[in-house]
Amino acid sequence: MLHSLDPHQVSSRPAHPSIIDLRQFAREVVAAAASQADGQTDAFLANRYPLAIPPGPVEIGAIRLEAGTGSVAELPADEFIILCDGSLTLNQQGQTLELTDSASAVLSAGAGFHWHCLEPTTLLYMRYLGESAGEGNLIAIDESAALEPSGTPLVELLIGPTPACRNHTDYRSVDEEFMCGTWDSTPYHRRAMESRQYELMHLLAGAVTVVEQSGASRTYTKGDICLVEKGAVWSWESREDVKKVYAIYRPA
Repeated sequence: MLHSLDPHQVSSRPAHPSIIDLRQFAREVVAAAASQADGQTDAFLANRYPLAIPPGPVEIGAIRLEAGTGSVAELPADEFIILCDGSLTLNQQGQTLELTDSASAVLSAGAGFHWHCLEPTTLLYMRYLGESAGEGNLIAIDESAALEPSGTPLVELLIGPTPACRNHTDYRSVDEEFMCGTWDSTPYHRRAMESRQYELMHLLAGAVTVVEQSGASRTYTKGDICLVEKGAVWSWESREDVKKVYAIYRPA
């Protein structure tokens, strides 16, 4: 079951696509949410608070779990999850996946698992309803994976030199529209452009200043988690090396 938060208890959303501070959204969930488990649906699936985005194959939101245990028989779709606070242990047929300190993972469609929280825990998630490539597996995002050279921003959008960018993809859906992994880059400044994707970003190192179409400016630093909505018009400026974990839905 999915639940919306009381609009009087959360910060107002802009009318146009924007960049959302997901840690702030998670704090609002903690302040406003109550357990919605009904005894039939496990809390991992029941206690969900989605962001208001246009209908489509992707859903983004927060999960709030109280201390305790539960079991999911079969996950209905691929999900990227990242820990905001607390701790979470997942067990699947001898495999144990422990999430602490903003760790993240992909839980692929069809996965069955038991979960355990030692304390109240908040997660952020991105669910993708397309064809899964994960065969029901639990896939940890490897923040220390070796990175390979990757594409760079369009030259015509850059103010200054072209950066060196690197990437490692931990998971990619069959249609290649949903992907999760790690990326880094040397400093660069990019003019405003319209995003053609939803991207959840967790900064592992560095800082980036973004300016939105509205003129709103924000600098995200190590540890921050944000969402760039599809259709958002925004610029990027990083004056130091940046590394991030990402979960992206990019329609073909």
